[in-house]
Amino acid sequence: MAEARRFLALFLPRLATDRLARRDPTLHDRPCATWQTTGSARHLAAVNAAAERAGLSPGLPFADALAALPSLVALPAAPAADAAALRALATWASGFTPLAAPAPPDALLLDITGCAHLFGGEPGLLEAAAGRLRRAGFTVRAAMADTAAGALALARGSAEDRIVPPGSQAEAVCRLPLAALRLAPEAADLCARLGLETVGDLETLARGPAARRLGPSTLATLDEAMGRSLRPITPLSPTPPARAVFDCPDPLLTAEAIAIALSRLLASLCRDLAERGLGARRLSLACYRSDATVQRLGIGTAEASRDAHHLARLLFPKIERIDPGFGIERLVLAADSVEPLGAYQRSLPGPGGEAAARREALARLIDRLRNRLGQEAVFRLDPFPAHWPEGSLRAADPASPPRSGPWPEQPRPLRLLPCPQPLPARSPLPDGPPETIGQEPVTRAEGPERILPAWWLPPAGQAWRDYWRVETASGRRLWVFATGEGSTRAWFLHGRFG
Repeated sequence: MAEARRFLALFLPRLATDRLARRDPTLHDRPCATWQTTGSARHLAAVNAAAERAGLSPGLPFADALAALPSLVALPAAPAADAAALRALATWASGFTPLAAPAPPDALLLDITGCAHLFGGEPGLLEAAAGRLRRAGFTVRAAMADTAAGALALARGSAEDRIVPPGSQAEAVCRLPLAALRLAPEAADLCARLGLETVGDLETLARGPAARRLGPSTLATLDEAMGRSLRPITPLSPTPPARAVFDCPDPLLTAEAIAIALSRLLASLCRDLAERGLGARRLSLACYRSDATVQRLGIGTAEASRDAHHLARLLFPKIERIDPGFGIERLVLAADSVEPLGAYQRSLPGPGGEAAARREALARLIDRLRNRLGQEAVFRLDPFPAHWPEGSLRAADPASPPRSGPWPEQPRPLRLLPCPQPLPARSPLPDGPPETIGQEPVTRAEGPERILPAWWLPPAGQAWRDYWRVETASGRRLWVFATGEGSTRAWFLHGRFG
């Protein structure tokens, strides 16, 4: 039977002020608040614990807050920065489950189905996630339940962390204050006028009259919180086809320690890929630090691979780019892109085995070059049907099948200049090769290769070209062309041989 779905909600009631305190630690113990303007009036948007103990609360007019607490540190609200911080925390939370999503403006939702046993059960998972956030400086209330909406309501409406056993969500949610559902302002005001204080009070209303007076969205929110309907969360990234996780007994602080842990992850991931008949085309390593941030690096391969030694040669040189900060608590190695990869015999005699070995050696060379020089720096040139030489070659993935098409009959440089450059050349004959280039004599010339204008294109700016392969007295081998006739004849440099 399929395992029942379970969700973890992490409610961050002081996200805005906690973000500021992480940037400026002196704000941890000082009254701090953010303010925003509505119309022409300023009011508090968020307060930290010290400001709340002094009697301040969100919504209080800014002038009244300063009058009551002159020592208040007040900063303008930054919703965009808060949203970015929440998204970064959702990325960090993906270390516990690949299905983690932000729930704006101040919560995270994690689909933990099938993940709790990795932490010794649901209490261990809740303590690991909430505890690490608290150690990183965030105020957190956590709850586990059968639906995401139910877990979020329990986290918002409870004074402490809660784990609701499977099947008991409705009973637990009914005891929550109605504010835990965060209804629309109009519906919340009407509920207050009707004397509804808890979710259970709203549950007792007849559905028809409640829908007419409070709106269908209110009942939809109630059904999700009670567990009668399930709205799936939208994780930041799709679940990788395969991944391996390493929880560090002690925070990792050195590149050597990260390399040892990565070796274990590669061995585990490659075994998993082999059992499933897959090979990785793209790997990513996520390092989850103790300050609730993530360091990432990744590699790609020319062909699918599950050779741990080869993949390690690609990943290990990049470890130096990782900043462990105060320590890395968890490493996750994911195969983000995989392809079927069957077993094969490396030493198969005959042309077929030799060809397979050459392809594998070429793919590994391409991987090492790309890892050192960059993905875009390694490519292959393929012929392309184009009229002018500058369009007759196209860059292609060196591991892809060759493009069918004729190569130019006459020898041409593999790399051309981005744009032909004017050349100070002189020719004694109207249609002959150049005799000198600048002050340097031409010792050898082959050609011409005449290319006429494209008749299907507008004639403006087009003229025939006579291409020559020339060698100068200093040994330079150039590919030049002349265009025009008589006094309008001009020479251009288009490429170099060698």
